[in-house]
Amino acid sequence: MTEPVKEPLDSASAWWQPHRHADRRGLLLARNRIQAALRGWFAGEGFLEVDPVALQLSPGNEAHLHGFATEAIGNDGLPRAMYLHTSPEFAMKKLLAAGETRIAAFAHVWRNRERGALHSPEFTMLEWYRAGEDYTVLMEDCATFLRLAAEGARARELRFRNRTCDPLAAPERLSVPDAFARHAGIDLLATIHPDGSTDKAALRAAATQAGIRSAADDSWSDIFSRILSDRIEPNLGLGRATILDRYPAAEAALARRTADDPRLSERFELYACGVELANGFGELTDPDEQRRRFVEEMEIKLRIYGERYPLDEDFLAALALMPAASGIAMGFDRLVMLATGAPRIDDVIWTPVA
Repeated sequence: MTEPVKEPLDSASAWWQPHRHADRRGLLLARNRIQAALRGWFAGEGFLEVDPVALQLSPGNEAHLHGFATEAIGNDGLPRAMYLHTSPEFAMKKLLAAGETRIAAFAHVWRNRERGALHSPEFTMLEWYRAGEDYTVLMEDCATFLRLAAEGARARELRFRNRTCDPLAAPERLSVPDAFARHAGIDLLATIHPDGSTDKAALRAAATQAGIRSAADDSWSDIFSRILSDRIEPNLGLGRATILDRYPAAEAALARRTADDPRLSERFELYACGVELANGFGELTDPDEQRRRFVEEMEIKLRIYGERYPLDEDFLAALALMPAASGIAMGFDRLVMLATGAPRIDDVIWTPVA
């Protein structure tokens, strides 16, 4: 069995230096084995692997995602604003509207303002969709992929720094409100109105009571995210994976609301070793509701960052034809990191961004 990395790899040398590549090569070969195993699983389950183009009219319409902008020069010599996508989601949902039912992609995606041990400006996202199937089936897929990744890396456990996770153990399924109560002592639902709108003052007061600071101009979403990152996420996926389910509707711009509580949505995230690995949805297919949410997200983006991205009108039109579906995006490089015990995302990318 391949032992997880115990010492930090040499990061002072360029990745193409022979000794540096020799340090990383075992991790990269494990990456290939994991990818081959997942591709084999998708083929066996009747999924069609697709290859969405990266150049899009909009990189996505979530307030805190930042795209890379460029220009496409047409035959008329005129420039047209384009972006590298932050996710293949819009393109893949158009394929669902076109009639595909089970699709998957290993897509290179680009996100600006992101760099660190767990972040690269360019990385590989594994995204897959199931038309006509409940989003809880994606949770079963995730459990399978943890096992396949460990097998591909010839590892007995997933590891990040000093945290471990058993890839064979059934994941814990925990709702976001229950996680806030357990790890922060906060009644999250008491800060959300029956229609799904939020009460910033109530959440700020609850956060203050729990010893979590917030700024005067923080939104409800800002405070939610700080509580999540400070108190919740470090406790998830320890020993076994965690499915953090039923996000507030205000934090799920692309997901359906739950049938039993309009304050919550059919959104979950997968965690292992305190690391977020995947983000899954029961997909929203109402174009009018989606447009409203996108406009709200772009207003937030304009207020905070001074910019906004265009809406992909073709995507909104395609939603009217798209069947009920579930979909999920997984950080493939992070999955490889945890399976191999690599300390940094650059260690498992064949040619890291300089």
